[in-house]
Amino acid sequence: MPNRTPAVDDYLAELQHWQMEATELRKILLKSPLTEELKWRSPCYTFQNSNVVILGCFKDFCSLSFFKGALLKDPDQVLARPGKNSRAARLIRFTTLQEINDLEPVVQSYILEAIELEKAGRKVDLQQEAVPELPHELQDQFNSNPALKKAFAALTPGRQRAYLIHFSAPKQSQTRVSRIEKLTPQILEGKGLHDCTCGLSRKLPRCDGSHKSLR
Repeated sequence: MPNRTPAVDDYLAELQHWQMEATELRKILLKSPLTEELKWRSPCYTFQNSNVVILGCFKDFCSLSFFKGALLKDPDQVLARPGKNSRAARLIRFTTLQEINDLEPVVQSYILEAIELEKAGRKVDLQQEAVPELPHELQDQFNSNPALKKAFAALTPGRQRAYLIHFSAPKQSQTRVSRIEKLTPQILEGKGLHDCTCGLSRKLPRCDGSHKSLR
C-alpha cells in the first residue's frame, strides 16, 4: 500500500463538495500499488513515475480519470470521455457513495489493468484522429502576424491539436480571440499549451504543477 501524502490529506479537508465520496475513492486507490501525489491541485496516482489515474471533484460529480483509459477494455461499460475531443483519457463518474461501493471491484480491476499497460509500455495512438479545423479567428491572427503562423507551423502535431481544441472551445468569437492573444507569446516561444513556462517542472517540457508548491 502506498504512503498517504499529507498534501492529499489537506486537499480532502478543504473540499466543499464530494468530500465523503472523494475520501472513499482514495481508500480504494490506496489499496493499489500506485504512488499517491498531488498534481494539478488534485490527487494523482502514478506507477514508476507515470501518471495512471487522477481523482477529480467537479460541480455535478466526482470522478476517477485514467490517463490511458482509451486502452482499457471496459467490459462493464463505465468509462466515458471527459470531453468530445478527448483521445486518451477516460473517466468514471460518481454521484453517491453507493455507486462507489458497488463499483469498487470494477475500479480495482481497471487500476490493475492500467498498471499492466504501463508495465508493457503501451501508448495511445494519438495520430488516429484528424486535426481539428482551424478557427477563423486564428487564421485572422496568422494573416496579421506571419511570425505567429510560422511558429505555429513549427509546433508538433500534438501541440497544434491541443491549441486548436483550446481555441475552438468557446462559443463566443471574442473569447476565442482573447485565448489566442493570451497564448500568442507562448506559441512564439515554441511551447505547447501544457508546456512548463517557469522551468520548475520535474517533467520538462510538460508542466506537472511543481510551481504551485511554492505558493
